[in-house]
Amino acid sequence: MVERARRAAFIYSTQLERYAYPPGFPLVVQRAKKAYDLLKSMGLLDAGSVVAPRSASREELENFHSRRYLAALQRAAKGEMTADASRMGLGTPDCPIFGDMYDVSVWACGATLTGAALILSGAAEIVFNPFGGFHHAKAEKAAGFCYLNDMVLGCMALSRGGKRVLYLDLDAHHGDGVQEAFYEKKEILAISLHESGETLFPGTGAVDEIGAGDGLGFNVNIPLPLGTYDEAYLAVFDRIVSPLIQWYAPDAIVLELGMDALAGDPLAHLCLTNNAYADVISRLLRFKRPILAAGGGGYDIEKTVRGWALAWRIFACESCDRADASLGMGGVMLQSGEWSGGLRDRKLSIPERQRISVGTALEATMAAVIANVFGRHGIDSPVDGSESAAASDSDP
Repeated sequence: MVERARRAAFIYSTQLERYAYPPGFPLVVQRAKKAYDLLKSMGLLDAGSVVAPRSASREELENFHSRRYLAALQRAAKGEMTADASRMGLGTPDCPIFGDMYDVSVWACGATLTGAALILSGAAEIVFNPFGGFHHAKAEKAAGFCYLNDMVLGCMALSRGGKRVLYLDLDAHHGDGVQEAFYEKKEILAISLHESGETLFPGTGAVDEIGAGDGLGFNVNIPLPLGTYDEAYLAVFDRIVSPLIQWYAPDAIVLELGMDALAGDPLAHLCLTNNAYADVISRLLRFKRPILAAGGGGYDIEKTVRGWALAWRIFACESCDRADASLGMGGVMLQSGEWSGGLRDRKLSIPERQRISVGTALEATMAAVIANVFGRHGIDSPVDGSESAAASDSDP
């Protein structure tokens, strides 16, 4: 039996194993099954914490996506291309036409909405849906492997349920679909840490994209330079993200937990280890707010699975916030000889030149966020890179 101090739910069922992207496609949705299997084999997941998802209803999907887009998507999945399909982003190299594309998307949305319902009912305080995280999809356009946007729908469900929602995106790619959905609204504070759009798809997420109209100052982008590493990443979190969470005082946090910021991911150029993700999760948990997390990107399958397994371990076990999980089991359980030190990655050695270049770029970025967003809301920021007072004060 897993010792679990928090009411944590892992969204999964064998129903999800029926669907797949085309063979050879970078996005492998079977990552969710691999994470589930790894956690089960290591004794880190019990039956009481696994919750089966449902598929999203058409009515729920229409809370964000248009009827004509949903109709075109459904018809395309059956091989019936409409005149609008190309304009809607369907049939591109990033969003190919395949039989499962509608069903896989509907179930991903349903899984995230299942998690939102668990939080709203109080049945869970932490929910992780590794099958979700499709943050690029727009109301009427597919993009970046994403056909329907479960992250937008999850945020909307929590907001309609009376929650003040903070959306935090840790995927290496900017969550442009989420940004567009809430850009002129102040009901959702959206924060994204991502590789700069100057070097990575989708090319958006600049520091000066801070919202418009009622949403001015409620959209926060932190573009990261090539080679951003753990210590630099955590300094950004402590100086920018933690003070924003403290100021906004959300009732719930929606978290995009893409693992493509890990060093060596084939589709990005950052240099994190999963220790950075683990430390961010620990910091978030100290705010004692419900968290709805979804998988997102991650194209080195082994690293992604291990990172999600570590994330779940910390989500589920309060006493494990700062401890490694199953020391010595990682390499054995993943059948890899690269690293046998547990679920956590080994620490990377960062050359001085990289430290200087990354540090210089991030100082300029953080200064811009502080001027454009903090100044607008009257937020104080730690200047020494230490954890915010909010996180420290609520430390268990």
